[in-house]
Amino acid sequence: MGDPELTMSPVAKPGITRVVIDQDRSQSPTFDGMSFGSVGQYEKLRGIAYGELDPSDPRNAVITDIKLAPTNARGMVEYSMDIFILKPINLNRGNHRLLFDFNNRGEMRVGLLNDAALTNDPTSSIDAGTGFIMNLGYSVVSNGWDCGSTGYDSMKITVPVATHDGTPITGPSYEYIAHDNGSTMTSALEYPAATTEKSQASLTVRGRLDDEPTAVPENGWDYTSSEGSAICLLPIKTPFLKSHIYEFAYTAKNPKVAGIGLAATRDFVSFLRNGTSAESNPLGGHVEYTFSYSFSQPSRALNDFQNLGFNGDMNNQRVFDGILSHAGGGSGSQINYRFAQTGKTERNRQNHLYPESVFPFAHQVLVDHISGKIAGRSQRCLANKTCPKRFEVNTANEYWVKACSLLHTDTRGNDLPDPENVRFYLMSGASHRVGKITDRMLGQQFTNAVDPTAVHRALLIALDDWVSQGIVPPESRVPRSADSGAFAVSRPGSQTGFVPQANLGWPNIPGVTFTGLITTRYHLDFGASLDNGIISNYPPEVVERPSYPIFVSKVDEDGNELAGIRLPEVAAPIATTTGWALRRTGFSEGEGGELDGQHIPFKTTKAERTAAHDPRLSLEERYKHQGGYVTEVTRAAKKLEAQRFLLPADVQRYIEEARVSGVLPHEEISL
Repeated sequence: MGDPELTMSPVAKPGITRVVIDQDRSQSPTFDGMSFGSVGQYEKLRGIAYGELDPSDPRNAVITDIKLAPTNARGMVEYSMDIFILKPINLNRGNHRLLFDFNNRGEMRVGLLNDAALTNDPTSSIDAGTGFIMNLGYSVVSNGWDCGSTGYDSMKITVPVATHDGTPITGPSYEYIAHDNGSTMTSALEYPAATTEKSQASLTVRGRLDDEPTAVPENGWDYTSSEGSAICLLPIKTPFLKSHIYEFAYTAKNPKVAGIGLAATRDFVSFLRNGTSAESNPLGGHVEYTFSYSFSQPSRALNDFQNLGFNGDMNNQRVFDGILSHAGGGSGSQINYRFAQTGKTERNRQNHLYPESVFPFAHQVLVDHISGKIAGRSQRCLANKTCPKRFEVNTANEYWVKACSLLHTDTRGNDLPDPENVRFYLMSGASHRVGKITDRMLGQQFTNAVDPTAVHRALLIALDDWVSQGIVPPESRVPRSADSGAFAVSRPGSQTGFVPQANLGWPNIPGVTFTGLITTRYHLDFGASLDNGIISNYPPEVVERPSYPIFVSKVDEDGNELAGIRLPEVAAPIATTTGWALRRTGFSEGEGGELDGQHIPFKTTKAERTAAHDPRLSLEERYKHQGGYVTEVTRAAKKLEAQRFLLPADVQRYIEEARVSGVLPHEEISL
């Protein structure tokens, strides 16, 4: 492939100034030379992009501390980041669409759409999976954006540290520390301590979220080095107590200008879309439409990306035409704060006291009835007409632990009409991560295996059709407060609330604990400078703070959600599937299960369920025999196909999996 390192021509203006392709890490063709339909073979390019930002430009000035970052001789702030491009060798045979993989903590996720293993270095034919994306002709792109990304071969970005004219900046920081293994003996700090004088910091511990914290005395902990980059318990090699919650408040130094990651993404995608071949753009002249695909953490970052105006480039042209966002919930990413901790995220029993979940939540410009602020995630892009078409896809878990209903209500809990450019979809009964129905993990029940990926494939097609042809997508499918929503009740002083069983419609299932546990969304006081990205009150108090009304979908007589996109696992069920879970004995029993949901199987026969006093119909009562089950799965899958939520290939996959599942005997059994 030529020289080991190929340097592309610099661009003589702010933005992407230089791209270096590492030929040793690139490959043409890739995937063992596989050819994909009419598109042909693919190649991958890996390397580093260098960029500059003008800190005085108002489109960059929204980045916290950018004016405190060091500048070069031209007064520009510099950064560098890993880049990845997977493209047809013959771009004329591609579909002229860029699909940006907004990676999760440096890990690309587009492989999910191909039913392939996740990797940042797809090389073999196995890495191609089904080849879904390649058969369509997309060019897949990713870049480092998360300055907290540290994993092996993860997509990384290097951003500057803010200073006061070279003098270190210090300020309050906070670490939530909880491990379920009982063997962890050190905990790294996101930022080094400004001083290792232990009297200037505090460490507390509690067994359960609502327990009163107990102070760990100064002789019970220490910094692991003079750099103050990690802490440990004393005596040395004492592990943190399993499933206990430690909180460490201290004064940190050397904040990274983390928000640069969003601007860098803006500029790289804009360069690939608008830069020419003469500028050594590897996609020059071949990008007609741009899309992003994200899962979890980057979906929250995309909320900030749009909220801060980064979907308009430096020429006020649209960056992403379409966004397929999964599991972002009603949250941001806290990327644009001093001493940002981009990997932290709020869930049932963790990370509640970070500025991830602050107004605005909805796309529309609204009044926050608590603070009086007026804002919306789409406020800036509406002003310069750069808003994307957007699908907000969320699991049931995001409604139970991430206050997802605030995406489509005002701050009083009233339903909002859908923005003309946004659709909202609940994946009924799905948990944040796809589990295994034979695995309990830390939960009391088996984990939930409802997989949204097939719907993502169909929605990508629908999003493309909406952007490129104006074909209106399927209507939103979410619970609404006026009919299908069950509201949470907050508990004063607690970081969680509950959904009353009667309001939800939850059945009494023997052996299954129901508490209605739900994460409550509070309006917290982080200090007077929060709007400027500066936190002065860390961690904030929950006591006597007002909360926002949130709700989840009501459930049917089986405990399965009524609202949303009901995949065959929910519409033709063999179990109750939930987006929430409770921890089992030994792991803070009864507290929230964070990422997981539950799979609670139906009994096979009427006699079994009668003996167990299970109110849910047995499999034989529902389907009589295997053929009846296959019929119902087929009906559910084909209904979703007609509604454009499943593609024909995935419908057939559901049917075939039902045929071989062995849920029931093939012959009819008399009940």
